[in-house]
Amino acid sequence: MSKVGVFLADGFEEIEGLTVVDLLRRAGIDTVTVSINGSKKVTGSHNIAVEADELITDTKFGELDMLVLPGGMPGTANLENCELLMKEVDAFHKNGKYISAICAAPGVFGRRGILEGRKATVYPGLEGELKGAEPQTAPTVISDHILTSRGMGTAIAFGLAIVERFQGKEKADELAKKIVYFSDVR
Repeated sequence: MSKVGVFLADGFEEIEGLTVVDLLRRAGIDTVTVSINGSKKVTGSHNIAVEADELITDTKFGELDMLVLPGGMPGTANLENCELLMKEVDAFHKNGKYISAICAAPGVFGRRGILEGRKATVYPGLEGELKGAEPQTAPTVISDHILTSRGMGTAIAFGLAIVERFQGKEKADELAKKIVYFSDVR
């Protein structure tokens, strides 16, 4: 069974982090929320406090099949400043394991040289942070083992793209239907 880690830091965008967790768990994908704070309590960018499942120091990265970085400020900066997490992001990338980021967080990948020669997307106006990438405006962009997405409004598309990676398009479409998600409706 696949296992996904969603990494939370104070200042994370709640919808981007928790929507992914909700969708993956609905799909039956083992999903763990991980605090980088040294405490399981994490407060989002809109002062919504959540309790993570575990601390990063207790995370068994070898058991994870994907790392998910939500955006938000200062959450993205806090994630990027976490040496242990960045070491693992680099290792996952080097080994071709899935890494994903939404909103401002794809800029972390850009600054680490991970997006070189790839297509990627990011929050509007931050395209310059996608160093070496060909910026896209699609809600979610998949380039090999890297998934990127634009922001809060694309969180469902992002979560469904992750479901599709692990369980296929049919399962992702079935889940979209169950949650009454229509990507062509504004």
